[in-house]
Amino acid sequence: MSDPGNLVYTLHVNGEARDVRDAWVGESLLYVLRERLGLMGSKGACEQGECGSCSVLVDGNLVCSCLVLAAGAVGQEIVTIEGISPGAPSDVQQAFVDAGAVQCGFCTPGLVMAAHSLLERSPQPSEMEIREELSGNICRCTGYGRIIDAVQRVAVARRGDA
Repeated sequence: MSDPGNLVYTLHVNGEARDVRDAWVGESLLYVLRERLGLMGSKGACEQGECGSCSVLVDGNLVCSCLVLAAGAVGQEIVTIEGISPGAPSDVQQAFVDAGAVQCGFCTPGLVMAAHSLLERSPQPSEMEIREELSGNICRCTGYGRIIDAVQRVAVARRGDA
């Protein structure tokens, strides 16, 4: 009989199958991503789903990975900040830099994931939609003006490309 506390399972992260071995059934997705898979982009801060620094996409839905059991994400596609645009900054990431929306950088991965998620669902969001989408992410350094500006820059640039 196998030990129910030590799981072996496979997660689909950033387009590839990643084995998770000797895991405890109660490990959060955040813990597994960072500590077992070495994906350090998602940050752990509040561990209560309040700050958004650990935001990732699970089957296209923005979630706080600190609140999701990793074993419960088997069979779902997980996208982390590392998987948004491998090899080069995405347009959202570049807009954050260009708008000066990055200071300490701790909250940035979660904010970029939220902005990316919003722009995929609503390519031309209003300022209110942007504020609502980003309301689950806390930034103590930058203030939200530059972050909102970054998201608006991407929406305008994408509209120009269409």
